[in-house]
Amino acid sequence: MREEIIKEQICDIGRRMYQRNMVAANDGNISVRISEHEILCTPTGVSKGFMTPEYICKTDEHGNLLEANGNFRPSSEMKMHLKVYEKRSDIMAVVHAHPMFATSFAIAGIPLTQPIMPEAVVNLGTVPLAPYATPSTEEVPQSIVPFLNNYNAILLANHGALAWGKDLMTAYYKLESLEFYAELLYHTRQLGGARELNEEQVEKLYEIKRKLGL
Repeated sequence: MREEIIKEQICDIGRRMYQRNMVAANDGNISVRISEHEILCTPTGVSKGFMTPEYICKTDEHGNLLEANGNFRPSSEMKMHLKVYEKRSDIMAVVHAHPMFATSFAIAGIPLTQPIMPEAVVNLGTVPLAPYATPSTEEVPQSIVPFLNNYNAILLANHGALAWGKDLMTAYYKLESLEFYAELLYHTRQLGGARELNEEQVEKLYEIKRKLGL
């Protein structure tokens, strides 16, 4: 796919995140791996709801800047994205945001592990909680390493959420599903607690997941 099209997709996903209140002001970041040594990413200090393709930067797999217009520079959170790409050769896109309900669970220190809905079990799975790490530092990528091989998304303690996928839409849908799952859990707790799927029901869903190659 041409870079111009991918840049437009990144801007579109940024608008979706902003419109769904997954990010405020200049929060969040998005990246797409376009080759073994090239990654397109959102710039720092820019609202994800108002980006245009010329905002998008390009780095190598180590985070070194390859291309940028004007004063745009890659997000300082790219370290987190690069770690995902380093550990997962099958992953081509990463999204990071601060969705309200998912981030509330992250701040409360509660991972999303309750099997409450078939779609969440099959398409998302459980969502662990990575320990707190200072944003923009090497602490963050190191904090997520233990979770990269076995999950589709994670909560970042006192920070937000991170999701990845084989392409940009898949990564974004994981983030959207994560937020929906978190909101469901929040509301069911107000109603006295979720009625969880039992072990047999979950195993049947895992079998479906295996057959679908998920």
